[in-house]
Amino acid sequence: MAIAQQQVLTTQNNIVTVPAGKRYAITNILVCNTYDPNAGDAASNSASFDLSLLPSGAALDGLIHRVVRELNLPAGETFTFDTERIVLEAGDAVILIGQPDLGANKTNLAATVSYLEV
Repeated sequence: MAIAQQQVLTTQNNIVTVPAGKRYAITNILVCNTYDPNAGDAASNSASFDLSLLPSGAALDGLIHRVVRELNLPAGETFTFDTERIVLEAGDAVILIGQPDLGANKTNLAATVSYLEV
């Protein structure tokens, strides 16, 4: 099993792209709002994200590829996508786009994707 981890950006952020000649089974996707839930301003530091699955060679289209839309995460909360397995072919990608922009297209969101080569 392998994992990919990245900070979620406000622009298209391919967390996992399957290399040529490979197939991956996605076993788990975790997205955490890393803002301190005990901070005095935690209530005003929620973040949201879109999750998309992009087939090889396609241009991202939210009306077709999005599987989670503007999911809000309060400070310190984690979203887990683990009830279904997703098999990706070469060139397919897992994409996250988050809000709000903290500067330089960065958010308080951290993503972890667990996968197996099949």
